[in-house]
Amino acid sequence: MARVLVVEDDQFVRSALIRHLTEAAHTVRSVGTALEALREVAHFQFDVVILDLGLPDLDGSEALKMLRGITDVPVIIATARDDETEIVRLLNDGADDYLTKPFSVEHLSARMAAVLRRARVSGGQDPSPRVIRVGGLAIDPLRRQAELDGVRLDLTRREFDLLTFLAGRPGVVVPRRELLAEVWQQSYGDDQTIDVHLSWLRRKLGETAARPRYLHTLRGVGVKLEPPSGSPTGHPRGQHR
Repeated sequence: MARVLVVEDDQFVRSALIRHLTEAAHTVRSVGTALEALREVAHFQFDVVILDLGLPDLDGSEALKMLRGITDVPVIIATARDDETEIVRLLNDGADDYLTKPFSVEHLSARMAAVLRRARVSGGQDPSPRVIRVGGLAIDPLRRQAELDGVRLDLTRREFDLLTFLAGRPGVVVPRRELLAEVWQQSYGDDQTIDVHLSWLRRKLGETAARPRYLHTLRGVGVKLEPPSGSPTGHPRGQHR
């Protein structure tokens, strides 16, 4: 079962996709514009996005670039366009696969399964990863789930990756350049990208930059995650304490 975001403005196509994906036991959310899609991926975690190019507010190719600025969730382009040059450009811009309309539900299912397999492999998931515990935080890399004081956190893909990376180095100040390289897989970028994701993550952890609990920013140096004062730094499950 996958969490799927359908971005499609044609109500008939959209309804058909929702029906098929739901019958296949997937969890589906759907929107009809690019801006709504950006809001969705900023607030919810998805396993795959099915993105139509002919959106009313913004061309899907531009929406793809904006999506790639905030998430690395796999994106399958659904388009009536069959120009090879444009398809190559979309793949180079970050699309994981594409389908040319009209397509069968079987074809869509096969492409989704392939994209999800690649995402699991590229994530380098250990077959028996340990739960990372830092204070009241518990992070399960395999299930991609995080809890704070026993309450499940609703994190986007990038927020989860950022939290996991920092929690794996509790108390260590991580330079922004290293965060860009390890979490965003970018050798350079805008610090504002990190600041925005830290802000979203802080809100979900119930803290602010002015009153941090777990996430601490050292101006001009980097970011560190450490438990609140008095809380023990956790150890991955299975390691000796």
